[in-house]
Amino acid sequence: MASSGAVREAYDKYIHAGFKHHNGYFKGDRESLMKGMEEAHETTPNEFLEVKRTFENENSVAVHSHVRQMNGNDIAVVHIFRFEGEKIIELWDVGMIVPKDLPNNNGIF
Repeated sequence: MASSGAVREAYDKYIHAGFKHHNGYFKGDRESLMKGMEEAHETTPNEFLEVKRTFENENSVAVHSHVRQMNGNDIAVVHIFRFEGEKIIELWDVGMIVPKDLPNNNGIF
């Protein structure tokens, strides 16, 4: 939902009121990341997001995804979510733009 632009709806439905995150580009609170995601969708919307693999351990889930943006960038992203009940209470995320001339024969995904 969030990657397709329904950021506030996704936050209302899935993000805990006490949410915190560890993204280095924003304050660690719920509101700053939500606004940042809305702005990112306006400036560089995603063409698609494909989940490649997921891992679960107790109350945490890691998701490795391929994001393709309308500006032509392909991005490898890993999100680590910690849940409290049915909602996400904490998030870590890392990403890298996939080089156009990828030297690694194994690929990113």
